[in-house]
Amino acid sequence: MKKRIALVLSLVFVLSLLAGCGSTAAGNASSSAAAGSAAASSGTVTLKVGACPTPHAEILQQCVEPLKKEGVDLQIVEFTDYVQPNIALEDGDLDANYFQHGPYLDDFNQKNGTHLVSVAQEHFEPMGIYAGKTASLDSIPDGATVAVPNDVTNEARALLLLQANGVFKLKDGAGLDATKLDIADNPHNVQIVEVEAAQIPGKLADVDLGVINANYALQAGLKPSSDALVTEAADSDAAQTYANLIVVKEGNEQNEAVRKLVDVLHSDAVRDYINNTFSGAVVPVF
Repeated sequence: MKKRIALVLSLVFVLSLLAGCGSTAAGNASSSAAAGSAAASSGTVTLKVGACPTPHAEILQQCVEPLKKEGVDLQIVEFTDYVQPNIALEDGDLDANYFQHGPYLDDFNQKNGTHLVSVAQEHFEPMGIYAGKTASLDSIPDGATVAVPNDVTNEARALLLLQANGVFKLKDGAGLDATKLDIADNPHNVQIVEVEAAQIPGKLADVDLGVINANYALQAGLKPSSDALVTEAADSDAAQTYANLIVVKEGNEQNEAVRKLVDVLHSDAVRDYINNTFSGAVVPVF
């Protein structure tokens, strides 16, 4: 009899432990889903945001202290390319990212089967044409080499900027899908060299001209406002088309911590920081 009682008590104890584990796991899952991020024991929500080092991570850094007051621990994860921050976001390693414009995002989703969406526009980075072996757009030699980004959307953007400045003409209707194969009238017999966007500043010595995204120009110590031969106009269609976005995985658009981040990013303090720090290389669009 005593053995039976002991056995029953043991079974009750084991079942209570199992029930307790199940309850804890369900509670944790529910809490995580509600918050959209891991929560620290203090109640502060952790928000991981991927970004390029400049200007994105620098702009995000201005949000760290204001977000602390809102109960959000902003953790900035830096990336040096345009691919990994989207993969990390799709895989759930990030809560949001901040580095890309709409055409790039749409193209990335289409090609990679990802489910990433924009929740806000933040700024525009005027793309510029920079001198390499050729000092000006008035002295382009026959057969000149021009480095452009090798991703589809930024290559098209670069080609449109070159066309706007008389380097060549593209086929009618080429638009945002333009590639070097769409060059129709090429008086200088320009040779387009497709290079990973981040690498173009380091290739300037090897080409006549390079078309560089502003963030990579800044990382290389170039000042678009003074070092670029020409840049996209801040009031151009490109300013809206290529505005840099705050991006989340589909389904997380209403993440409270992300919404708080957007509110801080769209503050007068951040606008003033951008205008005072980047001298026209980064233009607020909010």
